[in-house]
Amino acid sequence: MRQSLVSAAVQKALVVALALSLPAMGSAQAQELRLLMVEQAGCYYCRVFNRDIAPVYEKSAEGQAAPLVHVQLRGDLPEGVVLNTQPFVTPTFILIGPDGAEIERLTGFPGEDFFWPYISDMISTAQAGLAQ
Repeated sequence: MRQSLVSAAVQKALVVALALSLPAMGSAQAQELRLLMVEQAGCYYCRVFNRDIAPVYEKSAEGQAAPLVHVQLRGDLPEGVVLNTQPFVTPTFILIGPDGAEIERLTGFPGEDFFWPYISDMISTAQAGLAQ
């Protein structure tokens, strides 16, 4: 009997601890950056990026810090996303902060030699700003 009371008390304590940790987990997830890729059908550079870079990006440190989200140029934005201006060139890569606001963008795809350092710098700068 005593063991079942202890077990019930431990289970209750775990449930309370889990309930208290949920808001903290939510705020950690809320700090996530996202990289929007604005694209459209028929865009040659979008196809090249999706073929050559996107699969690698998803596995990279940059992809872990700011997951890639594909959106159509004339489609709806993800809920809560606010852009400074409407993109008009595809692809356009827009770094989105935890509050859904645009932080910075790269218009066009100038090739992977330029893309990787530029995106890496965008993400590093954003992370440093969020850490303050």
